[in-house]
Amino acid sequence: MRPELLNPLFTEISALKGVGNALSRPLERLGLSRLVDLAFHLPTGWVERKRVEALDMNDVGQTIIVTLTPVDYRASGSARAPFRVVAQDDAGNIVTLVYFGKNSGWPRKLLPLGEAKIVSGKLEAYGQDLQIIHPDHVLDLAEADNIGVREPVYPLSEGISNARMRDLVGQALARAPELPEWIEPSVLGQQGWSGWRDALLAVHGHPDGHGAQRRLAYDEIFAGQLALMLVRADARRRRAVPIRPDGRLRDQVKLPFAPTGAQRRSIAEIDGDCVQSAPMLRLLQGDVGSGKTWVALMALLGAVESGMQGAFLAPTEILARQHYATLQKMLAGVPVNIAILTGRDKGRVRESTLMGLADGSIDILVGTHAIFQEAVSYKRLGLAVVDEQHRFGVVQRMMLAAKAELNPHLLVMTATPIPRTLTLTYYGDMEVSRLDEMPPGRQPIETRVLSAERLDEVTEALGRHIAAGGQAYWVCPLVEESEKSDQAAAEARAEALRMRFGDAVALVHGRMKGSEKDAVMERFAAGGASVLVATTVIEVGVDVPNASLMIIEGADRFGLAQLHQLRGRVGRGDKASVCLLLRGNALSETARARLALMRETNDGFRIAEEDLRLRGAGELLGTRQSGDQRFRLAQPEQIGELIAMARDDARLLIERDGGLSSVRGQAARHCLYLFERDAAVALLRAG
Repeated sequence: MRPELLNPLFTEISALKGVGNALSRPLERLGLSRLVDLAFHLPTGWVERKRVEALDMNDVGQTIIVTLTPVDYRASGSARAPFRVVAQDDAGNIVTLVYFGKNSGWPRKLLPLGEAKIVSGKLEAYGQDLQIIHPDHVLDLAEADNIGVREPVYPLSEGISNARMRDLVGQALARAPELPEWIEPSVLGQQGWSGWRDALLAVHGHPDGHGAQRRLAYDEIFAGQLALMLVRADARRRRAVPIRPDGRLRDQVKLPFAPTGAQRRSIAEIDGDCVQSAPMLRLLQGDVGSGKTWVALMALLGAVESGMQGAFLAPTEILARQHYATLQKMLAGVPVNIAILTGRDKGRVRESTLMGLADGSIDILVGTHAIFQEAVSYKRLGLAVVDEQHRFGVVQRMMLAAKAELNPHLLVMTATPIPRTLTLTYYGDMEVSRLDEMPPGRQPIETRVLSAERLDEVTEALGRHIAAGGQAYWVCPLVEESEKSDQAAAEARAEALRMRFGDAVALVHGRMKGSEKDAVMERFAAGGASVLVATTVIEVGVDVPNASLMIIEGADRFGLAQLHQLRGRVGRGDKASVCLLLRGNALSETARARLALMRETNDGFRIAEEDLRLRGAGELLGTRQSGDQRFRLAQPEQIGELIAMARDDARLLIERDGGLSSVRGQAARHCLYLFERDAAVALLRAG
């Protein structure tokens, strides 16, 4: 249960003064629903103001605060022309206050002639004259103290002003409680940090509050590391059935190539974990084509050799069916009973599968999340393999644990190479195996960068590719952070290509129903379509060995990790594959660096490290997916800088300072709940 002391921060924003229906939508767009969200909604910049007695050309370019008296109105005949208020300071110096697009009645009411007002705005020169365009404050003389010399600038959404946001943040901060200190005293002293509340106030109140922001970033990282350690400690307390492979099934699997050193190393690491009585929790990272499926199969066969069952979870139905077909092919001639279970399976087929699981006649089950539903019961589940781990959060882990008397061992896989820093940050509760070698004979994908002005040439090349019997992907640009706009871009491109290639063009986008997407992907995989126009929904997709051309439109708008994932959709067969990156003309330095690196290398781990350097964690781990630990306060460079210190601090708390039951531990509970790292920690409630 959340500590009572934190309850004021988790109050809904609607409880604040002045928040009604009109503000709820813009606040919602910003992800602000509770006071804690406002408290962590940090300024992105600052307005510095200068109080002056008299207007001076030397102050042009600065934001000033000055007492002015309106002396004249100047309106032109056009409704679009600005409305001007001529005003003077106490010394008689003249300045024009300019209002665009406003009803002249409003500035007249705001600035009555002959009535002195406190005015704030950026002073500009217009020829030899002074002007202020749209003053940001016009107040009565008695309200002079209401204009701050220094004012934070917040991220905004249409429908809410900075002044309004500043007021709401101020109300939230006023309710922020003093919290007990959770940082180890020596760390606190060494860094010279103030308490949590003082740091929070400082970061909203002073542009030089870097020390304060760093303290808050540390708190967030510390909460993440502590939660991971608690999860890991809980896992170690749990019991699992040791898996002791004897090789009788593994040795019967025929491979067209010898396993790589990385594959053999990963299997040895998995076997070393599974022989323990504590359940394995291991992350298998491997670039596209590095052989993760073979490693997963060896792990599953190890469980079967020990008299247990294995489960293989895929994120989508079509991927589950593809994994099922791949594993069946690999297991040809091996006496192992493998089955599939998805949401599509109904009636007798489903009943037969459920009975086979319950009586133990099914050795390995492949499927979607359906394999963890309440009705699904295993005789002796020993190991679960999860593909595309970022879709498999803590809740799903708990559902899995409930499927066996003892905890099954867990292997989660990702095709997104993750920098070591982020691996520690996000998956510190897991051991990590890396497949950093490619199987022999795999052809690298040739990557070319072309100007979008050569679109006609690309379309001609696509026509030749199709005529030769090949298949291709055409990925449409991310127009903006909106699925609707992505859909529109994809639909327009598909229509243009259909005019040229007819029914050979298929379309898939994120707003289609799952069954519709699967049907299109299956048609493409079966060769029923030659070109698949898509949004990034195909980033995690099926293997189509005949698809050897990838065209990515607006490639400069994508991140490196995403480009690499998309490129990995081709190069899965024995044909030489090409990836065409179509760019715009106005490239930023970052975009130029990304595209150059894509052209230079196919190494996903190198690309991931560079992506982190260029733009931070961002969507490197699929932030649109569930189960991620996203940071609101900590910057990517701070994560790298502070994580080791935070991890050591969390370890001291657990191993030396008495854990959550100690005085510092009770304080740390506040930190966990404050940064909402308690979701993993149903076990916290017992702590």
